[in-house]
Amino acid sequence: MSKIIRTNPNPILSAAVEYHGFVYTQGVVARNLDLDMEGQTKDVLEQIDALLEQHGTDNTRLLQAQIWLKDINDREILNKLWSAWLPEGGAPARACVQGILADPRMLVEIMLVTTK
Repeated sequence: MSKIIRTNPNPILSAAVEYHGFVYTQGVVARNLDLDMEGQTKDVLEQIDALLEQHGTDNTRLLQAQIWLKDINDREILNKLWSAWLPEGGAPARACVQGILADPRMLVEIMLVTTK
């Protein structure tokens, strides 16, 4: 039976779960919710980089992304930063929707599936 690795688990979630060479991240949100959309997105992507590195992978191995925005009109800002962050030719399957996030100050939340 393959081992399940849980990163920073708490009673309701883990920051990431690794199983059979796949890494599933939590929905990552900015640490500083006073930042604007650009600042929050940059912070989320930095956190994702660190989380993937912790599991021995990176954004060149992305399979799927789920993105929630407080305001879908911020998609242009997100896409500019997202496109710059992605490796050339490495875009994952992706959904990007507007949603009500857990804290009204949250502007973006990103959840990924990647492989090692």
